[in-house]
Amino acid sequence: MKTINITLIKGDGIGPEVSDSAMKVINATGLKINWDIVNAGKDTFDKTGCLVPDDVFKSIEKNKIVLKAPITTPVASGFRSINVMLRKKYNLFSNIRPILPIDSLNTNYKKLDIVIFRENTEGLYIGDEEKIDENTFIAKKLVTRCASEKIISRAFEFAKENNRKKVTVVHKANILKETDGLFLKIAKEISKEFPSVILEDRIIDNMCMQLVMNPIQFDVIVTMNLYGDILSDLCSGFIGGLGLAPGANIGDDIAIFEAVHGSAPDIAGKNIANPSALILSGAMMLDYLDKHKEANLIRKSLNNILKEKTCLTRDLGGNTSTTDFTNNLIYEIEKQKNL
Repeated sequence: MKTINITLIKGDGIGPEVSDSAMKVINATGLKINWDIVNAGKDTFDKTGCLVPDDVFKSIEKNKIVLKAPITTPVASGFRSINVMLRKKYNLFSNIRPILPIDSLNTNYKKLDIVIFRENTEGLYIGDEEKIDENTFIAKKLVTRCASEKIISRAFEFAKENNRKKVTVVHKANILKETDGLFLKIAKEISKEFPSVILEDRIIDNMCMQLVMNPIQFDVIVTMNLYGDILSDLCSGFIGGLGLAPGANIGDDIAIFEAVHGSAPDIAGKNIANPSALILSGAMMLDYLDKHKEANLIRKSLNNILKEKTCLTRDLGGNTSTTDFTNNLIYEIEKQKNL
């Protein structure tokens, strides 16, 4: 079996805890993985004076595959998001966030199966702000044909390859006629190349209402950066919360897999964090590497231990520690391998 080289960024807050869990779970599948462990973020800055050391970039560029734990982004002050910086630096234009319920958890949305494609390098998320005076600031929204075509094409290609019936493009083109208008125009152009896939469009505020009222009506969603971030968090509420929401950032030759949730510094070091989102992101990573058997083994085993209701972390209504959750999941993986 060939060894796979993967960069692991351990992050801060709960990052080290959930990344250790994900690494152990993925190792339990039997794959031979060389984990190149590096770090970036607030904790790294406090220790070294550097937010993102050179060894992080070198590791990413060498291995091309990254599992990244959450990294703290200060609110309203301090350094800009490292997450955003990495997406822009490596042109990881496609942020993919599947919304799929765990069968064994109590949810009213058992049939829900949504995949959100979020443009990852433009929009208000670029953080290009201008100070006019002490009481006036402007944030610039960038939308280009090139980036819009990439993400919209990726969404339609995914729909076609996976026999999905519909792509919903989400925008605010009734007000933002040039930026969002361009995104919508390109979606209509590209949809003509995929006659088997229905195109519909929704204004972002109406989309939020429609999702809350009847999320099952949606299939594949493609949208711009800020809208996609909001919608994916909203949709995570249908499946049990951010603790179960995985994500991928994929470019032409580099891919970074990460949980949708943040670093949760308030519970860091308490051994109570739910590692499922990063574990499921790891399963997405294995799919990307064509290790579908191992990815499905992780998903099935996770579903099985959650079904028992005796191994739930605090966010899911239980009191299982991160360590015990991880050990239970590894035990289940070993059991499934021997069946």
